[in-house]
Amino acid sequence: MYQMVTEIRIYKLKSGRAGEFVKLFTEQSLPMLRRWKVNVVDYGISIIDPDSFYLIRGYENTERRKQSQDAFYGSEEWIKGPEKAIMDCIESYNTAVVENSILSIQKIE
Repeated sequence: MYQMVTEIRIYKLKSGRAGEFVKLFTEQSLPMLRRWKVNVVDYGISIIDPDSFYLIRGYENTERRKQSQDAFYGSEEWIKGPEKAIMDCIESYNTAVVENSILSIQKIE
């Protein structure tokens, strides 16, 4: 899949729930995302905040992102599966969606 946009989601987890969240994510949510053909680029706990988790996903465009997420999060598999347990670990989250671009690093003098 040619990736044109990247979604970066940062979850602020409830204090002390990171271990439970990571277990639920890696054992239940991640396999589901893969079955649903979602391009998970990277994920993990922040190295500066043990109560923050990031999830980076790639999509062809913003329309495909919306279709994919509506289907996934509206599915019986998600709703009757890990949704409640996952959401119980999350205090809040923020999402940024950016167009992919080639970044050039220039030396600042």
